[in-house]
Amino acid sequence: MKNILILGAGKSATVLIDYLLEQAAILDFTVTLGDLDAELAAQKINGNNRGKAVYFNSQDTTIREKCIAEADIVVSLLPAFLHPVVAKDCVRLKKHFVSASYVGDEMRALHEAAVEAGIILLNEIGLDPGIDHMSAMQLIDEVKAKGGVIACFESYTGGLIAPESDNNPWNYKFTWNPRNVVLAGQGTAKFLQDNTYKYIPYHQLYTRYDILAIPNYGEFEGYPNRDSLAYRKIYGLENTATIVRGTLRKRGFCDAWNVFVQLGMTDDTYTMENAHVFTWKMFTQAFLPGNAIDVRQALANYLGISDTVILDKLNWLGLFDETPVFEYPDPTKLYSPAQILQHLLEQKWTLAPGDKDMCVMMHVMDYTLDNVTRRIYSSMVATGKDEVYTAMAKTVGLPAAIATKMILTGAIKKTGVVIPVTPDIYNPVLKELADNYAIQFVESTITL
Repeated sequence: MKNILILGAGKSATVLIDYLLEQAAILDFTVTLGDLDAELAAQKINGNNRGKAVYFNSQDTTIREKCIAEADIVVSLLPAFLHPVVAKDCVRLKKHFVSASYVGDEMRALHEAAVEAGIILLNEIGLDPGIDHMSAMQLIDEVKAKGGVIACFESYTGGLIAPESDNNPWNYKFTWNPRNVVLAGQGTAKFLQDNTYKYIPYHQLYTRYDILAIPNYGEFEGYPNRDSLAYRKIYGLENTATIVRGTLRKRGFCDAWNVFVQLGMTDDTYTMENAHVFTWKMFTQAFLPGNAIDVRQALANYLGISDTVILDKLNWLGLFDETPVFEYPDPTKLYSPAQILQHLLEQKWTLAPGDKDMCVMMHVMDYTLDNVTRRIYSSMVATGKDEVYTAMAKTVGLPAAIATKMILTGAIKKTGVVIPVTPDIYNPVLKELADNYAIQFVESTITL
């Protein structure tokens, strides 16, 4: 009987845990769920006779190695920086490994050792990265198989709030790690446009968005995300003139978020003095010249904002209020601007009971075949059930869970550090997502 070890029992793990417990009964597996909060893990197992909950501490070598040694495959839902720690143990103990996170240098360095150990370290098998790779490669491979020559490939993904639960002026709520949202886009975005390398520094990122229309869902803002150039070779697009991977937000978000960037509120590199005594007005005023009484107007003047919609968004968050930042201030704690902003947003953007989120993805691809140039639009919208069974949990958890099943049943035979860009992985995963979970793409083609 094979044992699946899942590390991490947070909200985003719920759908993955339920799927693997269901499959365990069908395929005679067992599931061990490890978390720092063993009680939470037990709640997620919910008495299922195919599962058990254990205390797991990634920093405790003895506990970590014991849990991994007893497993056949490890699914890591831990913070990304811990994946290589777990993966190294998996290589040494010859256990398969699955995560939804990007492959970093530490993970990549384990490739040869994993091949020698006869195991797979499958990464980037979530939503973004994950479903984006698989759906992109399915499109790309289909066009290439017909003899088409691809000139442009753009791909955008967003974790957003569903229309029926969209009840704040930002048209946004947290569906993923709030810290990652606050720090998103830092660094320089790199992409290729008409055979020209393009670079957008962080302080300009939220001014450089395009408008994309998703059928039946209206218009969205898409801005470049991280290093799109890294995927030219992975996607087999070395001769493609334009390649962009980006993030989607609803209309009006980028201009308003840019205020935080320009003021410095998303900076996580230093801590603010006396933050424990701040009101929200004082926090905002700390980034403005002078000591104006009307902070809203001072901010508008400083950044040259004439759009009252943007100012109303900031006002709705309470950034001009005399309300204390911390209800129970602790003078011994230090906070960066980004941490303080996150503290505010978590109060305002948290999913309420019954709220539904949605994940949106859009690919745009131009190609030439038989002397005719065409454009394919391929879009996917997945909606959550509620604030626990979210679209984000489904689209991140299900691909990883399906791949875990495929590895244990021998359907995936690769070894080494792998991402899901080959047909043996992407075809069955995408088929199960579409057939059983309504996570599917709608395509349309026009002639240019």
